[in-house]
Amino acid sequence: MWMISYSDQPMKNYERPFVEIMKSEFKMSMMGELNYFLGLQVKQLKDDIFLNQAKYCKDLLTKFGMDKCKSISTPFSTSCHLDHDVAGNSVDETKYRGLIGSLLYLTASRTNIMFVVCMCARFQSAPKESHFNAAKRIMKYLQGTKDVGLWCPGNISLSVTGYSDSDFAGCKIDKKKHKWHLSLAWIKLDILAMQKASVRCSLYC
Repeated sequence: MWMISYSDQPMKNYERPFVEIMKSEFKMSMMGELNYFLGLQVKQLKDDIFLNQAKYCKDLLTKFGMDKCKSISTPFSTSCHLDHDVAGNSVDETKYRGLIGSLLYLTASRTNIMFVVCMCARFQSAPKESHFNAAKRIMKYLQGTKDVGLWCPGNISLSVTGYSDSDFAGCKIDKKKHKWHLSLAWIKLDILAMQKASVRCSLYC
């Protein structure tokens, strides 16, 4: 079992009793400040936290032989509309599924590729060259954006910002309307007597 605790500074007075209780109930040890966890890199600054998967991204490009490919500025072409492509040439299902699965794990810190990865994931049962080329385009985009991630500032209050859009019969597969919605929420953690605290992470196992 892995457990991550958050506090303003490592091992403050209110954190020690909690650690002792957990140690009495479970076999665990203190691992210190969280820097790397299951492929997720954690950069803890004074008031902010930056999450990314740069190493995982580099390993992914190397695994699929695209570590030396040219980068492009977008993960998906606006003129590309994927469908089942029944007449297209088939590709290795195992390789395609492995690529899609790896990309889905990368979306933990790369929400900007979520849509296109999920679009490519719809064709895992019978992938064609057109689907594989779309997936490779995502990889080319990652080549130039390995260090992109999520920045979590600790000095702002709770705010939710929403964006939405839709089209008419935009899906080539079922001719249904697409609706898009994105909500961004930033939460400031206040710990003990509403004292403002910068966010810190500690890892226990």
